[in-house]
Parts: sequence; C-alpha cells; structure tokens
Amino acid sequence: MKESKIKNKYIQGIIISLGLTLSIGIYTHIEQDKVQTKERLVQVNDIDTKEVNNQYKILLESLFDYRNKALLEKNEGILKQLYETDKKFGLWAYEHEVKKMKYLENWSNKQGVKFNDIKTKVKIKKIKQKEDDLYGIICTVSTEYKYSYENQKDVVNMFRIGTYHYLNVKIRDNQYIITKEWYTDPFADSLNLENIKSEDIRDYILKKEPIKLELTLEQNKAVNYAHQYCGAAADEEYGLKFNSSYKDFNPDGGDCANFASQIMFESGRFKKNDTWNYQGNDSTKAWVNAQAFKNYIVYSGRGSLVAKGSYQDVYKEAYNLRPGDFVAYEKGGRITHVSTVTGLDSKGYPLVTCHNSDRLLVPWDLGWSDKKIRFHIIKVHY
Repeated sequence: MKESKIKNKYIQGIIISLGLTLSIGIYTHIEQDKVQTKERLVQVNDIDTKEVNNQYKILLESLFDYRNKALLEKNEGILKQLYETDKKFGLWAYEHEVKKMKYLENWSNKQGVKFNDIKTKVKIKKIKQKEDDLYGIICTVSTEYKYSYENQKDVVNMFRIGTYHYLNVKIRDNQYIITKEWYTDPFADSLNLENIKSEDIRDYILKKEPIKLELTLEQNKAVNYAHQYCGAAADEEYGLKFNSSYKDFNPDGGDCANFASQIMFESGRFKKNDTWNYQGNDSTKAWVNAQAFKNYIVYSGRGSLVAKGSYQDVYKEAYNLRPGDFVAYEKGGRITHVSTVTGLDSKGYPLVTCHNSDRLLVPWDLGWSDKKIRFHIIKVHY
C-alpha cells in the first residue's frame, strides 16, 4: 500500500509538471478528464499525428523512467506494479526485468561503480487500439545510463543503449500497465550470470588512472562515424538512424559486422578489396559476417589478436584497446558479435559502439559477462 501511494504521488507530479490532460494509466482525480481521454484515444486509433504521438511519447517516457527508478533502487515491489503479472505475458516481462535488475547489480559490484541515473527517450512508430483500454505500441527507446566509480564519485560516465520495442499496455484501476513487451535486450546473454569472484577485479579496476587519448585523423573519423550512425543509441540530432547508404542487415541475421566494417572503411584508412567489400546492397562475407570479419581483420594483417578467453582471462589486456580497435564475442564456438571501441571511461575502461542492439560508449563487457562467452581482443592497425 505504501509503495502504491508513493507511485501515485510520483506520477501525479509528472502529470502536474507536464500540464497534461491525457492520462493513460496515470492517476487522475477528475472523472471528466478520464472521459475526454478515452474519447480522444478512440479518435486517434491508427492515426499517426504529431500531437498524439508526443503525448504518448511523454507518457511512455514517464512509465519507463519509473521502471528505471525501480532498477536504480533495486526495488522489485515498485517494478511489479508496472506489469499485469496475473497473466503469463505480463509475468514473463516482469521476470525478465527482475533478472536485468540483478544483473546490473552484479556488474556494478564487479566494476566498483554506482549507477547515478537512468533516463529514457521514446520515439513512437505506431499506436493501435486493440480492445477497450488495450493499446499496441511500437517504439524506439533510447536509454542513457550514468555511473561513477566508488573512488571517483564526482566523475560521471555515460553510455547509451537503443532498443526497439513492441508492447501492449492497458488501463487498470487508473494505472498504465504493461501486459506484454518484446525487445532485443542487450543484456540477454548475461541474465543467467553466476556471480564471479569480483573482489580482485574490482580492486584492479579502481586502481586504474584516466588515460589521455592521442588519436590519428583516421581514428577520429572512425569514432565520429560510429557515434553518428549507431542508430537508436545516437544523439537525437542524428535522427536515431543507420546510414541509409548501407543496407541494414538486421533482417538477415544481424548488422554488427556490417557496421564495424563501415567504421573501418569510413575512417579513410582501409580500402575495400575482393575479400572485404560492399557495393550497392551486396557485400562479401568478410564485410557482413562477424566470424568472417574477425578472421579477415586478423589474417589480413589489418589487425592483431591481443588476447582471447573468459573475462577473467582478458580484462587486464583489454586496457590496451584504443578507439578503432574492436572486441569479438564468441558463443558456442563461433563469433556471434563484434563491437568497435570508440572511447575510454574515467578509469581507462574501453567503451564500445555497435549495432545489435544499438550501443554508444558502453563498457565493453556489459551484457556479455556470461561465463560461457569468450572474448577476442583485437588491435586494428590505424
């Protein structure tokens, strides 16, 4: 009951500050507002207008930020209020977020950091009324995380993750709740993480000092390109889109190697050839396949393997990574993903940018620290 009161006060404050009368699932004391809201929702069914999308955008951002509040506070009770847990799809969505909450806690303990803030921005793609008080929403979600190290509390580091959501929401007891949610979770490969012996790792990380970067022109071009075209994780000024000059290979199985290849080529340092090539909508295997891309870069001499193995095996060597280098992630004996290093945080910890899911300046192991995953640390010769 206490958590419910806190939630209602929190959401009422959002509504008051925004000056909204549209109150899908957000508590309101005015019956007339509820009637007006429902009438407006029926009118905009399947209609994509800027005004209505903006209202849904603000309300969804409020909902996601309340979920972020639960993650920050590690409060499963708050989190549970956001889901229809008496139905299987709502329960599954809730249980998934609980696992993510626990994973983020495990990772932050290993890293010696505390998350200070998590903020979400939403871009509505489509809204459809499915039943009375039940709405299907397709949207792009950009979530920004801020963290500080235990011994650098005044220094804030930031990373951003972009995801693509399909969710069903409904009104129940004047609350906006999630009945179903699907998205490609960037933490999915670590949600069954067994706690590692993190004390030595944390001590090692906390003793590290900031690293001053001296980048070549080509490295700077690679970083700028990666940050502009990392899709839903990019700054809003770039439209949260991929570079339309290249095909998006996500429908064909994934776009991570395609993006890593683009970054290398657009840097101006590396030329295409018969083995590593993209033209029109066609690409060679080495350009678009993660395993083939990693093998080509190493065997062609354009890069060198620095280390490979479990996280415990390679985390010290990873401090040698610099912007333009990349990390390859091996799962089940195959390279299934590649990410390009585009920065270092306040402890010199490498940060990666990629597609699948879209990431901007994310710590290189975050979302990949399952004990079955092997990392390949690759230096690229700029």
